[in-house]
Amino acid sequence: MRIVAGTLRGRTISAPEGEGTRPTVDRVREALFSSLYSLRGGFEGAIVLDAFAGSGALGIEALSRGAEFAAFVERDLKAAKVLEYNVRTCGLEVNRAAVLRRDVMNGLPKVTPYAFDLVFLDPPYSYDAGEVLGMVSALAEGGMVAKGAIIVYEHALKSAEDVACALQEIGCDVRPSKKYGKTGVTIGVLEGEA
Repeated sequence: MRIVAGTLRGRTISAPEGEGTRPTVDRVREALFSSLYSLRGGFEGAIVLDAFAGSGALGIEALSRGAEFAAFVERDLKAAKVLEYNVRTCGLEVNRAAVLRRDVMNGLPKVTPYAFDLVFLDPPYSYDAGEVLGMVSALAEGGMVAKGAIIVYEHALKSAEDVACALQEIGCDVRPSKKYGKTGVTIGVLEGEA
């Protein structure tokens, strides 16, 4: 896998072995980030949460394109080691990236004084969208996710309606789901307090 654009463009990153993670392929990342650029007006200054991070491709791509900080959360030990390797070999300083080896569903410690305004969710497909977005809602209630934050949820195609409904339940304005092969991506903007 390669970083598609920005200061790290062309940099190769590793993916965890096995079937426990599904790295977001380059063409999907390129299309997704193009949509996000239009929606957000760029990535400068973004405070990013890459939950269920796997290789960290989404958060690293955001940092490459101008995000200020990214917190990567991964519970799988092997995947977390690959993630740490990717962050280190991309030369991302400690003040721009934090890797947390933990289950994001159990909450997060405060790793930045700023609230996340761009949240990437790529949980295992077996996870319930309502529970995953309930975690985001809890973070928002704790001041860790900003009002107006963009929530990006990668999911199985058959789950698009469930994800959209769960995004609406936490107060998001939901954009139409996009299809990329067998993968769906739904974006919501957190309009009110979760």
